[in-house]
Amino acid sequence: MSLQAAGLGPAQENAYRLLVRVGEAPAAHVAEVLGLDETEVRTLLEDLQSVGLVTSVGGEPRRYAPTPPDVGFAPLLRSGMDALDRARITVNELTEEHRASIRRRDANQLVEVISGTDAIRQQLRNLQLSTRSEMLWFCRAGVVAMPSADNDEEFAMLARGVSYRVIYEQALLEETGMLDSLAQGVRAGEVARAAPSLPVRMAISDRSIALCPLVPGRDGVSEPTAALVRDSNLLTALLALFDSYWSGSSPLLAPPEPGETALVEASPTDPLADETRALLSLLVAGVSDKAIATRLGMSVRTVQRRISEVMTLTHAQTRMQLAWQISRRGWLDGPGSGDVGPLS
Repeated sequence: MSLQAAGLGPAQENAYRLLVRVGEAPAAHVAEVLGLDETEVRTLLEDLQSVGLVTSVGGEPRRYAPTPPDVGFAPLLRSGMDALDRARITVNELTEEHRASIRRRDANQLVEVISGTDAIRQQLRNLQLSTRSEMLWFCRAGVVAMPSADNDEEFAMLARGVSYRVIYEQALLEETGMLDSLAQGVRAGEVARAAPSLPVRMAISDRSIALCPLVPGRDGVSEPTAALVRDSNLLTALLALFDSYWSGSSPLLAPPEPGETALVEASPTDPLADETRALLSLLVAGVSDKAIATRLGMSVRTVQRRISEVMTLTHAQTRMQLAWQISRRGWLDGPGSGDVGPLS
């Protein structure tokens, strides 16, 4: 195998390999075996010595011995990998610069139209798998290409450290199985919030590229279409839209797993246990008592009793007043509530 990746030329590699085989040798012997001029070989050996691959042994004539390969090549390989990483970064920068240049010259490059359920679903997967730091989502009721329960890529990316901030439309939370899917995502690290309604569906990767469904498929006759929006004023507007809805939406918390014993119990400083806190987050999001009861595995009567108890605790006369008290007291704030600091 070649050692050119470590910075050695063919003649240097042959000289080093010979020394590895014989242990040590004078320059004249290396020149004779390789069929090279002795002066040229001395230069080769001195070059190898300068990079730590060869050491000289005293005596006349001077003899040369190879540095153990695992010792000698380690810094060269590290240097090569560092150079490769720098080159990769430079290539990525040049690629982005090239794309930006194309977009400035050709407006058609700013928005790419994608047609068909399968194509949109694959693009959603590709978008997530290429994300380095953050995914932003608007999740509306109804399905265009990928149900939330089928989005396995989210869990893989959460495990890699990618953050997910997701806003769910109230009507979506009422769909069968949606609260279970939500709870699974939040437990995996998703930061979720709810809004009464959302204007569009969209997913944004690293605040640099967005996917927005445009036209839903109709009655099995036509396929849905979506727009892939790259860096532009349109993308800036979509980001501003997300940030605006995020600041005005309510946190969604995951209830404890059925049978889970490690709950945060009520205390004088924190009068709510995890299960009650999760109940209130769904209540504030506008989820019906029946759907809350189904998700939490309790009766509607128990849900209403819990809500009544918290209303008594806060002296709220109506559920609207209760929602205000919950917000004022910060009961849905803190780790996992969606308070992630200033938006960039």
